[in-house]
Amino acid sequence: MTLFIEQCLNGLQFGLLLFLLAAGLTLVFGIMDLVNLAHGSLYMIGAYFAATFAAWTGSFVLGAILALGATLLVGMAVEVIAMRKLYGRDHLDHVLATFGLILFFDESVRLIWGPAGLSLPLPSWLQTPITILPGIQYSAYRLAIIVVSVAVAAALYFIVMRTRLGMLIRAGASNREMIGALGINIKLLFTLVFGLGAALAGLAGLMQAPILTVQIGMGENILILAFVVIVIGGIGSIRGAFISAVLVGFIDTLGRSYFPDLLRLVLDRNTAATAAPALSSMLIYIIMAAILVVRPEGLFPASRR
Repeated sequence: MTLFIEQCLNGLQFGLLLFLLAAGLTLVFGIMDLVNLAHGSLYMIGAYFAATFAAWTGSFVLGAILALGATLLVGMAVEVIAMRKLYGRDHLDHVLATFGLILFFDESVRLIWGPAGLSLPLPSWLQTPITILPGIQYSAYRLAIIVVSVAVAAALYFIVMRTRLGMLIRAGASNREMIGALGINIKLLFTLVFGLGAALAGLAGLMQAPILTVQIGMGENILILAFVVIVIGGIGSIRGAFISAVLVGFIDTLGRSYFPDLLRLVLDRNTAATAAPALSSMLIYIIMAAILVVRPEGLFPASRR
């Protein structure tokens, strides 16, 4: 039971990280109709900024705050310099252009930080396990990730659903031409939305950095899962991204934890250990395919929010 609770919390933590990455991706896709393969690069940039600023300031929290601001600025600069020229063009152009941005960011990181990975050490107060239930302890840092991610999700929902900026974002997702005709500065709105998406990706990257090594290309694999999340949840839907991200997090974590034991019933130990991660990943795509058969627009299409 203890292991099951810990793995459920790990699945929740991973799912919430996926949500932070997928939320910005679904906003950009839903509002700008832009396929941004370079979103994972912003996740990587956030992690590198956090490791650098934390080393400079000697403070994990201050380094994280500076990294968020820097990633926001990088995202806005990318939108103005590169993305703005892609609006209204074919999705294949988006794919090719943003794939070029992936190469640009990877080589830029290699030039600035070098090919070796970086580490982001945690302060002592985040390394102490916390007793969450009698006899059950859990990582303070992973618990902090859950709390911060839930707070960000609530704030994002409030901004999108209860503020004037959110009203413009939702209007832009429904009819960009109309809000432009009403005198709204659509270029500024797009820059702000893209910067917000970049900041969310950077937040996910910097929170994952102490768990994994900060390295070139670290955002490319997780970006695939982020696309799965927005497809399952519904493109442009924050609520859909949240629910589907938690679902994918649970499936991935619990599958990797318990599939080896199940497969050992019919396979030898080495084969079971090798096949379990693959089957866990396959299950995510099987569920995505099943959902799309029933609801091609995803669980919570933006038009139905």
